[in-house]
Amino acid sequence: MTITTNRTVDARHDGAVTNDTDPDPEVPERARGPRRFPAAYKARILAEYENLSKAEKGALLRREGLYSSLLTEWRRQRDQGAEEALGRSAGRQAADPRDREIARLKRRAEHLETELGKARKVIEVQGKLSALLEQLATDSVQDERGETK
Repeated sequence: MTITTNRTVDARHDGAVTNDTDPDPEVPERARGPRRFPAAYKARILAEYENLSKAEKGALLRREGLYSSLLTEWRRQRDQGAEEALGRSAGRQAADPRDREIARLKRRAEHLETELGKARKVIEVQGKLSALLEQLATDSVQDERGETK
């Protein structure tokens, strides 16, 4: 039968067991977003990687915390546009200012069409109300006997 305890070995006392050391409940903060690499770093790592043996390449990847697929992407960028492609950040390309302006104008046109539809309904209701009031006014005119219709 094995008995487990919550005792830890304190390195300060040459292997003495103590009860006063609890594990740290603090959770380390996670990284915010993807890592970003400057073009010079990418070029340096690619040059170093290409001059190593297979075992040394794995050691380099582990040391730097990189994946081989990332190096493949960097190599492709380098081949396509050298320093320009290596310096470009990953992710969505910047939107063309004309496209943003077109989208803004489309939203504005849609809003104005909605407002126009509301205004047309109000005008229609006002016209019907005016006709109704005019009809009521003519019906309530007293006839010759002084009676109202």
